[in-house]
Amino acid sequence: MLKFKKTGSVFTSGKEPTVPEGLWIKCEGCGELLYKEDVRQNHYICYKCGKYFRVSTKKRLRMVADKGTYEKWDEGIENRDPLNYPDYQEKTASLKERLRIDEAVTCGRCAIHGEPAVVCVCDGRFLMGSMGYVVGEKITRAVEQATKEQLPVIIFTCSGGARMQEGMVSLMQMAKTSAALKRHSEAGLLYISVLTDPTTGGVTASFAMLGDIILAEPGALVGFAGPRVIEQTIRQKLPEGFQRAEFLLEHGLIDNIVEREDLKETLVKFIVMHRQVEAKEALIPNRRKHAREAGNSKGTERASAWERVQRARAQDRPGALEYIQEIFTDFTELHGDRHFADDGAVVGGIGYLDGCPVTVIGQQKGKTTKENITRNFGMPSPEGYRKALRLMKQAEKFRRPIICFVDTPGAFCGMEAEARGQGEAIARNLFEMSDLTVPVLSIVIGEGGSGGALALAVGNEVWMMENATYTILSPEGFASIMWKDASRAPEAAEQMRVTAEDLKELGIIEKVIPEPQPANSQNVERIAETMQEEIRRFLHRYLPMDGQKLTEQRYERFRNM
Repeated sequence: MLKFKKTGSVFTSGKEPTVPEGLWIKCEGCGELLYKEDVRQNHYICYKCGKYFRVSTKKRLRMVADKGTYEKWDEGIENRDPLNYPDYQEKTASLKERLRIDEAVTCGRCAIHGEPAVVCVCDGRFLMGSMGYVVGEKITRAVEQATKEQLPVIIFTCSGGARMQEGMVSLMQMAKTSAALKRHSEAGLLYISVLTDPTTGGVTASFAMLGDIILAEPGALVGFAGPRVIEQTIRQKLPEGFQRAEFLLEHGLIDNIVEREDLKETLVKFIVMHRQVEAKEALIPNRRKHAREAGNSKGTERASAWERVQRARAQDRPGALEYIQEIFTDFTELHGDRHFADDGAVVGGIGYLDGCPVTVIGQQKGKTTKENITRNFGMPSPEGYRKALRLMKQAEKFRRPIICFVDTPGAFCGMEAEARGQGEAIARNLFEMSDLTVPVLSIVIGEGGSGGALALAVGNEVWMMENATYTILSPEGFASIMWKDASRAPEAAEQMRVTAEDLKELGIIEKVIPEPQPANSQNVERIAETMQEEIRRFLHRYLPMDGQKLTEQRYERFRNM
């Protein structure tokens, strides 16, 4: 007599379970038998181990598009057979009939919570979602039509790469789809790429990695060469998690990982944030009495330059993220430099001020030892500056003003930073920021250390908090170089004129944000109200200017120093 044990709601014997037709499905992650309806209700995610099931085109569209709104485009394009590959035409015809889809991608227009968008869905069941002529043509036509109709594009990628049965014709689709997306981008339109499992080969090396925003599902395999190809080529065992979505996020290649249940809300949020609207029309002047009073409040008592240095470095001093959360609403952080890593010392993303989308970037220190290690004590590496510049150029494309919060003892000066081009990264920021065609405001909220601070401070205006400092290098470094005695740092701080009051007098900054008491977690809300009101005034002044006037004003600001 067989003994049965209960696993969740499934009874199994000690033998290897078989999967009954229709009602049950086996998870490839944990091996458990799952009730198919429960899996469907759970967005096709294993409710035992959390593994994501690959979903069909129909299921994907049901998750994302408003019911009854999806309109398919360009069905029935003839499948070419440039290599006269044996049985290729028969195979594709059979797949069309069995899967009831036109090809490995379905393209069309739909609404997402009422917002119009062009959505393309790749389907891995059709020859592993490989990209041949028809796939490339359908995506290209969809992007061209989106450009014509001024619509955002969302592509769900799932592919083994170029289609071997079409040889070089398949490879050319990489260039064709990329060229169409370039024209869509130059029209100032949004492209969101959603990477699903698996996305590899020529699709990764073309439209998958070209999004303004690149999202991924948890655990998705994403890479140019697949793991098996790499292992066979280099004869090495790959580490656990290599090429998975989490690996990509850590290495700066994607913006975020989004759970399937949150995906529709996330997509519509980005679509709304990137609407082509006049930002200046969204701003509403704040007429709250306490905000005006805060702006007129007196600052702290007269303190020495060295005391200001100590306050700027204080462990309990609020950082960029605290001011961002207080001043802006619905802030969404974006990650990575798209090349090497996501630098925790630089945070950035998109938020709202009075309904106006704003790109916000800040240098961030930690409060604990663990946070300081993650944030590298607020000292950015080259990838931090490259992430910041990527977000600035994105802001320029979508006509968003840029607000930067500066707080760093200086750029990281380790061997690895030098090897990856620290000097070039800082220089590139200065070069590109000087010519941005959107308003740029930089606020020094703590330490403004040398070129590492300046790389986020090429603004139309630069402000400082009352107890912030902005320096050519640390007072200790100045004393060591000039007097060969680091203990004379307090004297150096006075000589260097590092305080907000000094630098306003020198014409280096335009405004001092008062601190009735040195900034801390108890008064950050009050100080942020003052800062928020001043930012409103800045935007009301600069948003009406055209791009050429903004760049000219910024050029003259630094030209006259």
